[in-house]
Amino acid sequence: MLCAAIVVFAAADRPSVLSATTTAHYFPHWMAGPLGGMWPWITRDPKLLRDLFTGALVVMYGCYLTSLRYAPRAPARWTIAAIVAVHVLLFLSPPLALTDVFNYVNYGRMEVVHHLNPYTTTPILEPHSDPAFSLSNWHQLLSPYGPLFTLITFVVVPLGLAGSFWALKAILMIASLSLIFVVWKSACLLADRLPEGSRLRCDPVAAIALVGLNPIVIMWGLGGDHNDFITMLFVMLAFYACLRAGLMPGAARAPAGAPAERARAERARDGSAPDGSAPASPRLGGGDSARAATALKVGAGAALMTAVALKASAAILVPIVLAPPMAAWVSGRSAAGGRAHRRDLLQLLVGMAIGALVWGAASVAAFGLHLPDLATQGRLVTMDSVPNLLGLALLQGGETTTLRLILSGVLALSIAACSVLAYRRRESLTGAGWATAALLVTLSWVLPWYILWLLPLAALAGSRRLRTVALVLGVYFVVAWSPVSGGLLHAVGFHPEKTSLGRLHQRYVKEFLY
Repeated sequence: MLCAAIVVFAAADRPSVLSATTTAHYFPHWMAGPLGGMWPWITRDPKLLRDLFTGALVVMYGCYLTSLRYAPRAPARWTIAAIVAVHVLLFLSPPLALTDVFNYVNYGRMEVVHHLNPYTTTPILEPHSDPAFSLSNWHQLLSPYGPLFTLITFVVVPLGLAGSFWALKAILMIASLSLIFVVWKSACLLADRLPEGSRLRCDPVAAIALVGLNPIVIMWGLGGDHNDFITMLFVMLAFYACLRAGLMPGAARAPAGAPAERARAERARDGSAPDGSAPASPRLGGGDSARAATALKVGAGAALMTAVALKASAAILVPIVLAPPMAAWVSGRSAAGGRAHRRDLLQLLVGMAIGALVWGAASVAAFGLHLPDLATQGRLVTMDSVPNLLGLALLQGGETTTLRLILSGVLALSIAACSVLAYRRRESLTGAGWATAALLVTLSWVLPWYILWLLPLAALAGSRRLRTVALVLGVYFVVAWSPVSGGLLHAVGFHPEKTSLGRLHQRYVKEFLY
């Protein structure tokens, strides 16, 4: 929290490299926020500010690993208070790192103010006098954002540029805290209802610490005001509903009243839940009314399709979520049991169909038959992405078209394998986590806050290896994206941007930025 506060106060004080949208002649009070100018003695030297951000990030990650080590011993209220405090701090911050939040605003203003479809018209064609145009940067790129999120940006446009910025910050903060609350409730459910030794048992405090105290998520995700929090909220709502409805037989309830269960339930309640009350222990299946169980199953499918409408990458989870109820149906021992499991699967599919129809109709009404420009974004390459590093290691100068096709095949096979894993284990959390990890290491255009896609799943999956992979990927993102990393890598002779393919990749990105 202290390291985050230092960076935020430094960024709010004056225009600097810490806030990408500021310049020497532009840093309005509405962007600086209420913390602006409170620490005027902090250095103006850009190099020292980069060192400050990098040092703070490294220290934060070390503290993060320590907090995970001791989270099971910490009172829940301490962890919850730290998470809420850092969210409030980053809410009050000016935009850190990249400029995506103003790209969100600009794409929304294109449609509402200028009547230009962001899926068919590039921002370079909008009036350059629009106040959001100069703050955004993907001027040659059709909108890659999901239709549902773009509709959300339409809603805030009437608030003006400053109002849109702060409204989106508030929406994202609430979405992030809600996501952590869903992780807490899911962890309490698993802790309270599974026997000792179950691979899915997890400590609720450790689970929310893994997600809510990750410095990459804090500084690049919350600090940069990125929309992934909303997507992951609906992804985890889908998994929570599946757990509540008993759609993961592998995570079914243990016999009631077991001493280990009572002890874990008390442990989960220590310090109260994030909403100030003791976390409930929802019942799986039998104790719920048929109507409530049906609503949960339909709601799970609708929530997952909502996540896909927000960000298309969530679609990789669909076959994995369907696998456990499919397995239960196929292996039903009796006719009655088989019919019940078939009904479960059909209700989940109905929810998916409802979500797809509702958001599909909304997208067609707003944008016609046009979709986000994912194909163009899919051809972009970050110099430190795993595919590009692999291409360098193979002496290809970076990621080639052939390597991209091979890695796309690897991702497809990984999703299939994870679906089989979910089918055999009768639970989809672990498979979804591994599929997401495969997505992160095969993406050509990967950014540090994408680690948020993996953390909630790793927190609940009960796989130590998956959590280790999430933490190692976090180290990779810190090393690759820290402000001083480029200089350090260049000092040892690592120049991925100077190969012929690297120059081509960079030129391709710049064509869309300006």
